[in-house]
Amino acid sequence: MAITEFSAALNQVASERGISPEQVIESIKQAIIAAYKKDNPDPNEPEPVEGVEAEDGIEIELNSDDGGVRVLKNGKDVTPAGFGRIATQTAKQVILQKIRETEKGVIIDEYKNKLGSITIGTIFRIDNNLIILDLGKTQGIMPPHEQIPTEQYRLNQRIKVIIKEIQETPRGDEIVVSRSDPKFVGELFSLEVPEINSGVVVVESIAREAGSRTKISVSSNDAHVDPVGSCVGQKGVRVQTIIKELGTEKIDIVTYSPDIKKYIAQSLSPATVTNVDLNEDLKTATISVPEDQLSLAIGKEGQNVRLAAKLTGWKIDIKGAENKLKDTETKTKKKDKKSTKKTQKKATKKKVVKKSKD
Repeated sequence: MAITEFSAALNQVASERGISPEQVIESIKQAIIAAYKKDNPDPNEPEPVEGVEAEDGIEIELNSDDGGVRVLKNGKDVTPAGFGRIATQTAKQVILQKIRETEKGVIIDEYKNKLGSITIGTIFRIDNNLIILDLGKTQGIMPPHEQIPTEQYRLNQRIKVIIKEIQETPRGDEIVVSRSDPKFVGELFSLEVPEINSGVVVVESIAREAGSRTKISVSSNDAHVDPVGSCVGQKGVRVQTIIKELGTEKIDIVTYSPDIKKYIAQSLSPATVTNVDLNEDLKTATISVPEDQLSLAIGKEGQNVRLAAKLTGWKIDIKGAENKLKDTETKTKKKDKKSTKKTQKKATKKKVVKKSKD
C-alpha cells in the first residue's frame, strides 16, 4: 500500500472520528520514524532508556497534500526506496495505535465536559463487585462505594448514573460513574423539575445515606414559586418518579432559609421543633422538641438528626435525647431481666415435676 493511499485513508478515518488532521500527521511522522529505525538500525545508537527520547537527528518531512514523505537524518535525505513491506506494515500498526490513543483522548475530553451530568449506561460486566458499563462511545466503571447498597445489579441492565470523575490509572484514564453520590439525586431533580433546570428553584444542599434516606434543601428566586411544591409536583408525581429511580430510598424536601435557626428547625422535618439555641463560636445548635416528637427528631439510629447536621453544616444536639436513649436502655434491660426470671421459673418448675415423678 502506497503511503499516499494510506494517508488518504487516515484522513478519512480522522474526519469520521473527529480527530484533527494535525494529530493524524503527527501520528504518521512517529510511525515513519519507528518503521525506519526497524528497517535501518544504527549500531552506534545507545540502548533506549525508558521515558527518555533518543536524540538521533531523524526528522520527517510530510507533504500533507499528496502524502509524500522524506526521511532526514542530520539534514541528509536517507529515505529508503519504497520503504519496503515490513516498514509499511510497521507504520500501519503504529499509526492505527496512535489513532486509537488520539480517539480515546478525544472521548475523554468530551466526558470531562459532562462531569456532574447524568447518562444512561448498560452493564456488560461485573468483576468482583466492580461494575463496568457501556456508555456508548466508551466504558465507565462503578466501584462498590459508588453503588447503592440496597440495589441488585445484573448484566445487560440499563441504569442511570452520574459521571463523577476522570481517574488516572496505569491503564490510562478511566471514567468513574456513581449512583450513591448526593449529586446524583440533585441531577435527578434537575431532570424532573423544570423550575430547577431554568434556575427559578435552586438546590442549596443535599445530605444523603444512599439506599436509605436523602434530605434536600431548596430555595426559590421567585416569590410566587413554592420551591418544595415544585419539587414534589402535582399529587407528588415528580418526587415519586425520583423515588422510583432510587428504589426504597426516602426523600425529605425542606425549604432553605438564610435564617439559620429556621433552617435548622426545618431540616429536622418531619419533627416539629419548638426552640433553637445557637452557639456561633462552636457552630452547634441545641434543639428543643415536644416529648412525643423526640423519637421522630432523632430518627432511626439517629439518622434524621445526622442528615440534618450534614445538610446545614451545624452540629445538632437535641434536648432530652440523651435521657430518652437512657430510658430506652433501662426499659430494654428491665424487659430482659423479666424474661430471664420467667425462663428460670419455668426451668425450676420442670425440675420439681421431674423429681416428684422419680
